[in-house]
Amino acid sequence: MAPMRALRFAPGLACLLACGSLVLAGCGGGSSISSHVNQSAESGKSRPAPPKSAFPATDGRSLEKFLEEAKVLPTVKINASAEAFYPGTERYPFLVSEKAVAGKEGKEIADAEVAIYYVEVPKVKPGPQAIGERPVVGPFPASIESLATKPEFQSKTTTEDPDVASVVYSAQIPFPSEGEYKIVALIKEKGGLAEKPLASVHVGEFEKIPTPGEKAPLIQTPTAKSVGGDLAKISTRVPPDTQNKVNYADVLGKEPILLLFTTPKFCQSRACGPVVDVAEQAQHEFEGKANFIHMEIYNDNDPSKGVRPQVRRFHLPTEPWLFAINREGVISATIEGAFGTNLMRKTVDRVISE
Repeated sequence: MAPMRALRFAPGLACLLACGSLVLAGCGGGSSISSHVNQSAESGKSRPAPPKSAFPATDGRSLEKFLEEAKVLPTVKINASAEAFYPGTERYPFLVSEKAVAGKEGKEIADAEVAIYYVEVPKVKPGPQAIGERPVVGPFPASIESLATKPEFQSKTTTEDPDVASVVYSAQIPFPSEGEYKIVALIKEKGGLAEKPLASVHVGEFEKIPTPGEKAPLIQTPTAKSVGGDLAKISTRVPPDTQNKVNYADVLGKEPILLLFTTPKFCQSRACGPVVDVAEQAQHEFEGKANFIHMEIYNDNDPSKGVRPQVRRFHLPTEPWLFAINREGVISATIEGAFGTNLMRKTVDRVISE
């Protein structure tokens, strides 16, 4: 199974694009909620990032020395929901959950306190011991954003999934340059701090994905009219969303566009369903000010038939992906991974004001 910048991660859409038949995955996770959660926080609610002082300072220490701060074994699973990063300050989204037991997904943890740290790997790769001697950079505490929408915009895809995510965590991380960065999370557990190594980030790896400031690629997108009103052909959400009123090609360079790539059904993610709900609510709130287009991932909504050409045109390795495109046809902003109504509103406000 493979994900496209989506939650409940698997190998990655890189595999999807290579094989054309893998199923998208996203972030999933695991841990005992009572063991490390900040019990004063409300599950499923947004929360700003804790101050940096709430986590250990690096003080120029090496990775090996710094990790001596971690006194307890981690009881959680942390899954990053993004793979594409570029030099500069980047949003690093992830989910936290209990560890899976007997193949069953662990419960979401919606109120943990987590900070991200990194070690920059030299261009000439050293051995494992040398990496451990490299200085650690951080902390970058994570905020929590609710994925909730108003009841009228909640799909069965979301409400009937017992494993659906209610929040997404994200840290703002300044990457100084292209290259590989070893990522480590520190999470507050009962009894102390636990350390969780995460997958490396390769900044600048996905050069072909359109980025802010670039002209958006030209694609054709199906509409309700083009499928004779059978919305199930162009949306795996239940019920199908209504983000299919216009063909992207007809409004590109003329009107603002919010183009969302994701597949609620086949992503098997804790958050792919919720982000379509978030976009559906935003479409209602900004009616007449921007065009909202949901683009599914697989041909005929069938993973065995490969990835749709529109996805390939944007060179996406994961999902969900949101592209905000202004009236000039220039990309205003992109979001990889899960996002809630607050971030969506800020993104729409930005693109319609340009």
